[in-house]
Parts: sequence; C-alpha cells; structure tokens
Amino acid sequence: MHAIRIEEHGGPEAMRWTELPDPIPHPGEALVRLGAAGVNYMDVGARAEGGPGWAAPAILGAEGMGYVTALGEGVNDLAVGDRVAWFYHPGSYAELLAVPAHSLVKVPDGIGDETAAAVMMQGLTASHLSTETYPIGPGDVAVVHAAAGGVGRLLTQMIRTRGGRVIGLVSREEKAPVAKEAGADHVLVHSGGGFEERIRELTGGRGADVVYDGGGTGTFRSSQLALRPHGVHAYYGPFMGVPALRPTDLPNSILLTYPVVHHHVATRETLLQRTGEVFDLVLDGRITSHVTGRYPLAEAARAHADIESRRTTGKLLLLP
Repeated sequence: MHAIRIEEHGGPEAMRWTELPDPIPHPGEALVRLGAAGVNYMDVGARAEGGPGWAAPAILGAEGMGYVTALGEGVNDLAVGDRVAWFYHPGSYAELLAVPAHSLVKVPDGIGDETAAAVMMQGLTASHLSTETYPIGPGDVAVVHAAAGGVGRLLTQMIRTRGGRVIGLVSREEKAPVAKEAGADHVLVHSGGGFEERIRELTGGRGADVVYDGGGTGTFRSSQLALRPHGVHAYYGPFMGVPALRPTDLPNSILLTYPVVHHHVATRETLLQRTGEVFDLVLDGRITSHVTGRYPLAEAARAHADIESRRTTGKLLLLP
C-alpha cells in the first residue's frame, strides 16, 4: 500500500508518497480500505510541529471513511463490506488502515462516502460546541470564527437548527457569501481582532452570548470583549497558541473554556450517540457538507498548501 508519511516536521514539502507493507488487523481491529480522508488544520499542525501522538516519522491524517476488508479476532459488530467512518485515527492518509473497531461507526444508507468523511471530525466538533460547550437556545447570539470553513459552516447550521442567531467572521470578502448561505444572520470581514465594537452594535450594546473562537491568539482578546457579562469564550482547536493570561484579565465575568472534542465522545456509547445525531441532521437536510476540494491522496501536500493559504472554504478531501 501507499501512504503520506513525514520523516521530519516541516512544510508541505516534508510529505512523501511512501510505499509500505500492508497492515494486518490485530485482535480488536478492522482492516479498512480508504474511501476518503478529511483534511483538517490539525493535520497541518501535526505535520509542521508534531505534538502528542504525532512525533515524526509518522503517517499523517486523522479522519475518514472506508470499507471493511478484514476483521481481527474478537470483532463481532462489524462485517466485511461495511461502510465505516472515524473521526480520529492517526495515520488516515493511507490506502489501507488497521483501525480499532471501537473507533469505527457504520455509515447509514442515504449518506454518501464523501459526506461521511466530511462530517466526522468537523461535525462532532460543531456538535460539541453547540450542545455541551454552550448549549444554544432560542434567541442566543453566537459569534462563529471562520464561518465559511468546514467547522464554521456546520456550526452555523447547527446553531440555526437550535434557534440561535449567528454573527459570522470571515477573513476575506469572497468568503462572506458562503457564510451567508450556511445561515449566518450577519457576516463581518476581519483578518484579525478589532471586531468587538461591531458585534456590540449588532447586539444592541449587550454583546454576544458565546464566541466560538478557532482564530488563535490574534483574535483572543477581541473575542472576549465581544461577549455579554457571563458570556462564554470557547477557544477551540489544537496548534493555535496559548495567550498569556491572568484570571483578572477576563472582562465582564466571562467564562473561558478550551473544548476538546474527545470529551464529547469519550466512550463507545457517546461516540455512537453523537455521530448518530450528526448523521440524523444530515439525513433530515438540516445540515449539509460543503466539499470544495478533492485531491488524489498522493497529492496531499497540495491540499495542505491550499488550506494553509486561508483561501479555501468548506471541506477538503483526499481520494485514493
């Protein structure tokens, strides 16, 4: 089989199309033939910087869908031929993967391969943010960073299904229509901070109930200043940097949280429950994936260069 592997951390040029032995499923694992792998900013950070579980050398990628081709001993709830998806399995940029069976969920009929790959990590992240991090209720005002991106677009749709209103932030004017199409009530174009006054204007001086901030340190302070008293600043996503902060720096008695999607699906039961909820939203037409880039798996470096340019919208997929 072939996979995208790095020998050391660096830019997209560090990614190599490498021939490796086919994996063999151990007890409790399923052998999966890749159907599509999702590209996430986490993959970029893992390639460039590493981090827990991502020490080089490594096969990149964490999310995808595929087809079960063999089962290891003790796997009883899957069958050869099943379509399955996963939101986190290091080494997903590969033609074949041996994946722990407890990490796999069956893809329902009615959900296509590309959609299944597109909504796993980003859909579960959006679910976590809108239901447990800050449970959106009718009339709540949420600020969504990168509202034209994969997470931002799904998050906007989920907020609207729960009766909330969305102020979307995008980095470029051409991304504004994408955020509007997803359901944002207002869209602001900002490449960094400085948006808090405009958000206060849009909320009658009150401030937003929650800011979902995947923008990193450059937007950290403005996100907090845009909140109402006791509002929630959800600072999410790995590899964003950690601002220096004292508790007394927090304005308006706001609450600061760092949501980690693994806590949303900490057990097999919650993984099945939460992915089932996301799949139901897709099947009912309440959320839609927005795949805007499809690349051969061998050209994953090009996908990384594109997503790092900040010019992409929606979801990027790698296809074997």
